[in-house]
Amino acid sequence: MLFNSLEFIYLFMPPVLGVFLILRWLRLETAIIWWLIVASLGFYMWWKPIYVLLLLGSIGFNYLLHLRLKASPTKALFGFGVIFNLGVLALFKYADFLVGNFNALTGSSVNELGLILPLAISFYTFQQISFLHDTLKGNLVGCDFKRYCLFVTFFPQLIAGPIVLQRDTIPQFRLSAFSNRWMLNIAIGATLFCIGLFKKIVLADGIAPVANAVFTLADQGQSVSFEAAWIGALAYTFQIYFDFSGYCDMAIGLARMFGIRLPINFNSPYRAFNIVDFWRRWHIMLSRFLRDYLYIPLGGNRSGLLGRRGNLIITMLLGGLWHGAGWNFVIWGGLHGAYLVLNHAWSTSVFAFTIRKLVPNAIYNVGCWILTFCAVVIAWVFFRAETFIGAILIVQAMLGFAPDSLQTWQQIVPDAANIMTHLTILFVIVLAIPNSIELTRYYRPVIATVSEVGNPKVILNWLCWRPSRGWGLSLSLVALVALIQVYRLNDLTEFIYFNF
Repeated sequence: MLFNSLEFIYLFMPPVLGVFLILRWLRLETAIIWWLIVASLGFYMWWKPIYVLLLLGSIGFNYLLHLRLKASPTKALFGFGVIFNLGVLALFKYADFLVGNFNALTGSSVNELGLILPLAISFYTFQQISFLHDTLKGNLVGCDFKRYCLFVTFFPQLIAGPIVLQRDTIPQFRLSAFSNRWMLNIAIGATLFCIGLFKKIVLADGIAPVANAVFTLADQGQSVSFEAAWIGALAYTFQIYFDFSGYCDMAIGLARMFGIRLPINFNSPYRAFNIVDFWRRWHIMLSRFLRDYLYIPLGGNRSGLLGRRGNLIITMLLGGLWHGAGWNFVIWGGLHGAYLVLNHAWSTSVFAFTIRKLVPNAIYNVGCWILTFCAVVIAWVFFRAETFIGAILIVQAMLGFAPDSLQTWQQIVPDAANIMTHLTILFVIVLAIPNSIELTRYYRPVIATVSEVGNPKVILNWLCWRPSRGWGLSLSLVALVALIQVYRLNDLTEFIYFNF
């Protein structure tokens, strides 16, 4: 079930929220938790009912292992849990990828397993590994089985994150959180949900056909022109931005309707002035997971200069592979690993220090932003392209090395003038308009630091959201436009991170 579907908006959320409010009024904490678990499992079963057995099996195994670790916290037992969880993930997500590569290298014809990737397995696997790690280290908050089940299955963040840690959510599964300022929570939650719905349906899906036209042509092995390549790459750059940003807003908003605050997961990454800052803003919880559970255990910054660079590359390669079983994802991760290495090397170089002294600060920052943005756009090509050849053709064209295109860029991307206007509007929204977390920051929409959500005394106080008639009318209009578009679409598109 998709957050942007009519079934979710009209058939799922009203009864789930209605029963929650009744149980809240009756002050039945345990009943609320079990109701949210049942609702979350029903939400998951809407996709393929059989795979709820895998989810429940994973929950049961990891909770029993948690109890065993709590009684006997040994690294061997924790290692067994990690290997088991990653083994299940690898079986469903990477088995056919490995078989295909084995056949290609050896000329064999081993049959692929043809397993369907279970929904959200990447997210709930990492989440439970973090829980086992906290158990080993003795860093757990109070947790019983029902709260553990809700920690894993809570539907606003089950499908595509954020990857939450037990210390962020389990303490909130209390009546005090469920019943605190419930009308305000629903108002804030509905605001964020409407903004996210508009981003997904109108902004992301609105520019998607442009990216699809260019990438489909390249994936078929046809060359594209310089202009078409950049238009297609920029279209996807904004599509994935508003798609993922919209999902994060909707997830945060849905959780807040039940009084739960999720950690910040998206914070205007295209405003970053370097690639390190980009990864502090994009998929924030995945970045922290990779840092805390992969980069630091590999040695982190303690491995010397070469070791640190190697750890960065390995972390980002595996981060790319986490996104999908394909070499394009590995290349995307490898590019970002190389970017991070270059960023750290530049920041400590004498040449960079000299440039900072000679060049005015504003000009230097603009140059850094342009370089960062272009690097991210080029990397997105490998993330989006379905074939390696398609990605290479587009990157070649973007760098001006493409062969003469068989079609003009106007033929590949018709109505180019309107598309350029469309991209310009999206560009302005990304850079100049406060994001939804900044807009609602007075009401602490997420678990975040002041630096992540902006200082309310500095940034456009008059623009901040308040529970007022004006904001209510404005958000009603935003929701109406999005819903009209939902009705007009014959086939809703999934969130891009829905498949990971």
